[in-house]
Amino acid sequence: MATEQKTAGAAGSAEGSGAAGGRGSGSAGGASPAAPTGPAGPVQPVQPAGPLGPAQPAGPAGPMAPIGPGGPVRLRGAALAIARDWQLYALLVIPMLFLALFKFAPMGGLVLSFKDYKIAKGIWNSDWVGFDVFRAIFSHREFFPALRNTLLLNVLDLLFGFPMPILLALGLNEVRSRWFKSTSQTLLYLPHFLSWVIIGAIAYQIFGQSSGLINNLIEASGGARVPFLQEDAHWLVSYVLIGVWQAMGWGTIIYLAAISSVNPELYEAATVDGAGRLRQCFSVTLPCISSTIVTLLIMNLGRLMGGSFERIYALQNKATTEFTTTIPVLVYRWGIQGNNFSRATALGLFQSVIALILVLASDYAAKRMGEEGLL
Repeated sequence: MATEQKTAGAAGSAEGSGAAGGRGSGSAGGASPAAPTGPAGPVQPVQPAGPLGPAQPAGPAGPMAPIGPGGPVRLRGAALAIARDWQLYALLVIPMLFLALFKFAPMGGLVLSFKDYKIAKGIWNSDWVGFDVFRAIFSHREFFPALRNTLLLNVLDLLFGFPMPILLALGLNEVRSRWFKSTSQTLLYLPHFLSWVIIGAIAYQIFGQSSGLINNLIEASGGARVPFLQEDAHWLVSYVLIGVWQAMGWGTIIYLAAISSVNPELYEAATVDGAGRLRQCFSVTLPCISSTIVTLLIMNLGRLMGGSFERIYALQNKATTEFTTTIPVLVYRWGIQGNNFSRATALGLFQSVIALILVLASDYAAKRMGEEGLL
């Protein structure tokens, strides 16, 4: 019995040492060990991580190809997002169609700027003249007065019209009566929805020199009638003030939305530090909405070469002609009234290029000053 146990122990020791020797010799000799097996067969070895992505299991023909950032996974994720929020994406259809039809499709007509366009020949069969149309524009006697008036009116609008929505939004934010605040906002938004034809008619009824309401009151009180809209200098002041009145209420919407996102804890901390309401406006509210102010300022700078044709056309008259000739008015006169579509298109292209340069320059300046910018 003892002899059998010794014999079994020796055999076990021989098997263990043989296995150990086999493993040792396998490592030394380069023999591959047997792959571990799983429920579905041998488990594939994992390739080490490389520059294209994390470690991936290797298939029979080698490692699986990694999926790049633009691969099927991202496309599948985009499809799932569209399927989940299809109502929101459906809302983009009409704005995208508007941009495609009225903003991008007409860009093909810019070729008229470089052609002597004749209606009988059509756009593509008209003679190519290069930059001759632009030379004719820059040498025209009305071009530089129109450029001066456009810049003058728009700079005045920017100086007096841009700060007003900010000040108005700060004032409305301090109002505690909800009904007064909502009523004031409704009355302030209303002028934005009136066409300039209506606003012009109202302006002449109120500020007209012969029968205007204001002049009637001035004359009744013993004063002399003031030519608010019948003399160039008075017309310029009236033009700017009417424009500020029409736009300032609508401009407060974005600023009020930005103010509502300010963290209330900042106001509480300012109150603890002893800051009053006015100090909180300058130390908390304005710094928190500075990015919104900069963005809207950049967009307004892009309109310096634009202007509203409807606004000037509704407020002009035969007695005031010094400041009423602007680039949009010239485009109307040359293109619609004079049938010189090449010259009108070239003038509009010049206006758009200068506006683009102003936007890019102001965006670059804003980023240099530490703001986020627009682009």
